[in-house]
Amino acid sequence: MDRIDLLKVFLRVAETGSFTRAADRLALPRATISTAVQQLEARLGSRLLHRTTRRVGLTPDGEVLLERARTLVADMEDMEQQFLPSRSHVSGRLKVDVPSRIARRLIAPALPGFFERYPAIELELGSSDRAVDLVLEGVDCALRVGPLASSSLVARPLGHFTLINCASPAYLARHGTPRTPADLPEHIAVNYASPTSGRAAPWEWQRDGETATLRMRSQVAANNAETYIACALAGLGLIQIPSYDVREHLAAGELVEVLSEARAQPLPVHLVYPHRRNLSRRMQAFAGWLEMLLAASLDPPEAPRPAGARTSRK
Repeated sequence: MDRIDLLKVFLRVAETGSFTRAADRLALPRATISTAVQQLEARLGSRLLHRTTRRVGLTPDGEVLLERARTLVADMEDMEQQFLPSRSHVSGRLKVDVPSRIARRLIAPALPGFFERYPAIELELGSSDRAVDLVLEGVDCALRVGPLASSSLVARPLGHFTLINCASPAYLARHGTPRTPADLPEHIAVNYASPTSGRAAPWEWQRDGETATLRMRSQVAANNAETYIACALAGLGLIQIPSYDVREHLAAGELVEVLSEARAQPLPVHLVYPHRRNLSRRMQAFAGWLEMLLAASLDPPEAPRPAGARTSRK
């Protein structure tokens, strides 16, 4: 094996935590994987992996090499692909992370079409409601909903989600329908708790161009969108949610929009990725496809607004 191939083997072992799983992913004998790692360690003069009967872990030198190896392999693959004219030859592994509900409702159902266009791309799709560390976790790009924290990441604005207020008919029958924000203290909300900090987001609405907030009474808090909506459907309180998320429930009469004149500020949506001189062709392909896919559910990007401390309800 040449040095790039040795690095590819090392990356797969580091990512899977197993020589056997790396061998399966690369379609190589396990002995070949073990030999390749030994050759790389001998070439570098350093032990890169801790080996146990159950798990393979990185040594401190292995941690240092991991990010360098990812960059070197990605750059080599990008250079090779510059000479391949057909998009069907855009290839390689791409690790992305998106909010769980967007993954389930929008991205996963559309992936067959993506792979028809780019059959040689191998996609690792992570779905969570927390803000992953792209560099630490080796993620190529992530979809972020809500104001972005200051960071060195490159952000590509895609648009924004319109937030609406809604509740189930059962809740409204028991508690009445709020007509203005002044009625909110008499009502109960389902709180959305940040998956990262655990803090509950306050109820929000726009008033004279400013964001007003209120800490609502609540009997239950949820830290992911699926549970948040399920609690509203069960009649446990008011929620603020992107309109696309509950279209079917609104059409079926399972949820009812309230306070339509007192909505929260829309949530910006960005695709973020670590800073690099050039994006790989597979990254460009995925970003362009994702932007087109989300277009029907997003409002266009707006001029920047003052960003408050908002928690994404995605």
